[in-house]
Amino acid sequence: MLFDKTHRYRLENVEAGLTLIEIMVVVVMIGLLATVIVINVLPSQNRAMVEKARADIGQLENALEMHRLIMQRYPTLDEGLDALVNAPADVRLAQRFPEGGFIKRLPRDPWGHEYQYLIPGEYGQFDVWSMGADGREGGEGDDADIGNWDPARS
Repeated sequence: MLFDKTHRYRLENVEAGLTLIEIMVVVVMIGLLATVIVINVLPSQNRAMVEKARADIGQLENALEMHRLIMQRYPTLDEGLDALVNAPADVRLAQRFPEGGFIKRLPRDPWGHEYQYLIPGEYGQFDVWSMGADGREGGEGDDADIGNWDPARS
């Protein structure tokens, strides 16, 4: 027999588990780690959302140019960006409208708002923009408008 009674008695009385202090240390370490991750990831998420809006605006610009080439005009203000997806009511124009439209569907900006369209534009032939995180015109930082006139987009 490898263990005698005294060894068996000592093994049975050894307490298993963690103390309250050990658990608190682990919880504090997890909290610190989570804080470091949040501080480093959130700015990247905001940048990614702005870049997604810029990419969407570029896609909408290309679709508007294709609309101009095929339909021989940009969509009117009344038609809006919807003219890139749906054929016009005018039968003559509808014959030129490509099957499937100029884009499959209108994207929403990363904050869930519709992209805005203005023709004639204030900054060019037409303006396409997102109103940013707050969904209101103007703003600064994450709330700033992002448009096809933005030099950072190119």
